Amino acid sequence: MDKVFISQLQVNTIIGVYDFEKESKQDLFFDVEMLTDIRVAALSDDINDAVDYALVSERIIAHTTAKPVELLETLVEQLAAIILTEFNVQQVMIRVSKPAAVKAAQTVGVEITRFRPA
Repeated sequence: MDKVFISQLQVNTIIGVYDFEKESKQDLFFDVEMLTDIRVAALSDDINDAVDYALVSERIIAHTTAKPVELLETLVEQLAAIILTEFNVQQVMIRVSKPAAVKAAQTVGVEITRFRPA
């Protein structure tokens, strides 16, 4: 299986459990790995046969900024479901980092791997 990836996609949004987090936007950084077979796209040289990482990025940004959630866990589950449903991938790994969450840490976050239902 081949891999299409997005690294350090920055999204400025409202997310968090605490009241102060709900008052101002924070940066989130996404790393996304999508497993798919790229041979058809490679042979056709047609973006319509490929996993368009620009469209995936736009979809992540749109969803992340549309309706705030409190937990990173909620957000990554929603994004995994969107990617598996809307794009031709068999597996997705999403890692989201929230640099401003813990003062003593460079970043914290959540990483999940999900598969297309059989």
